[in-house]
This record gives sequence, C-alpha cells and structure tokens, in this order.
Amino acid sequence: MNRILAAGALGAVLIVGAGSSALAQASVKEGKDVKAGVYQAEPYHTQVLFTVSHFGLSEFSGVVTGASGMLKLDPAKPANSKLEVSVDTSTILTPVEKLNGELRDAEWLDAAKFPKATFVSTKVIPAGANAATIEGELTLHGVTKPLTLKAHFVGAGVNPITKGYTVGFDGQGDIKRTDFGVTKYAPMIGDTVHLTIHAAFELQQ
Repeated sequence: MNRILAAGALGAVLIVGAGSSALAQASVKEGKDVKAGVYQAEPYHTQVLFTVSHFGLSEFSGVVTGASGMLKLDPAKPANSKLEVSVDTSTILTPVEKLNGELRDAEWLDAAKFPKATFVSTKVIPAGANAATIEGELTLHGVTKPLTLKAHFVGAGVNPITKGYTVGFDGQGDIKRTDFGVTKYAPMIGDTVHLTIHAAFELQQ
C-alpha cells in the first residue's frame, strides 16, 4: 500500500514538474523576443502601489487598481512603443478602512469628480534588453504633470488560464502630490509619493 501511495505521489510530482517545465519553456524572458502588437491592460493583475512617509516615523502604503488602456509594443524598435493606461481612483485601498473612504473624498483624491488617474507616454528610451525609461504625463486630480518611470520587463507568454498572450512589466517613479493639488496634511504626511507599478497586458492584434 505504501508503495502504491509513493508511486502515485511520484507520478503527481512528475506531472506537475513537466507542466511547470513546459510553461517555463513557453515563457519569454528577453524583451526583444516579445510579440509586437497592440496590447490591452489586464485589470486583475495591474496594480499601482503607493508609499508615503507617515509623520517621518514610518512608511505607509496602499494600492490603486481598475486598470484600462493600451500598450502599443514594438520590441524591435522599443522607442516606437506607446503606452496609455488609467486606474480608477475609487479603488484606492489601504489597511485602514476609515482612511479608504477619506482618501476617496474631496479633500484627497475626490474620486467622484476625478474618477481616473491616467498616464500617457511621450517618449520611450531603451536601457538594455529588459529595461526602459518611459517619459510621459500623469493626469491626477484634474492636474497634468510630467512623470518618468523606470520600467523593467518581467516576462511574456500564454496565460494558462485565459489562453491570452500576456506581457508583464514593473515600473518605479515618484510624484509630489501637492503638485496635483492633493495637499491634505502636507508635509506631515509625505509630499513625495513613491509609485511601484505591476502591469500586465494582453495581446489584442
């Protein structure tokens, strides 16, 4: 009996291992090898994490989701790529339930009046096979200001659940919230907001 169980367990391990190996072989880890085309933002796996100083005593983070938009990707000539993506300000979420409501209200993001935060690229500067600097404009709280993102290619391949060809990137950047008219408790609650972006896009054509 023990031998039968052991054999079954070994078989399961081999099957899972083979599936993982096939998936790894199917994925792309070099940006230059990604399929060119127009991609749509995948809302369930695109997140904008934000971090601010909390009275200079600690760092405090939250997340904004609800992504929509497109990525026109040209791996052969990355400088020709174009990005336009928005997130829903009403989705802002922190570990503090009361704060979530406050951040959506008029004294902060005013999500009812300004439901979207949108980034539109103006220039893509390649920085090796898997990285780029993306210059663009961020519209937040009704104000548009320049924003530069340091982007890193994570991987690409067919999503085994949706069966869609997907490409993923991480990005980093900083803004000053008071530049966008979000001034509540500044500078006690940090003016500089560090953004960490995890983005997934699915090929459309």
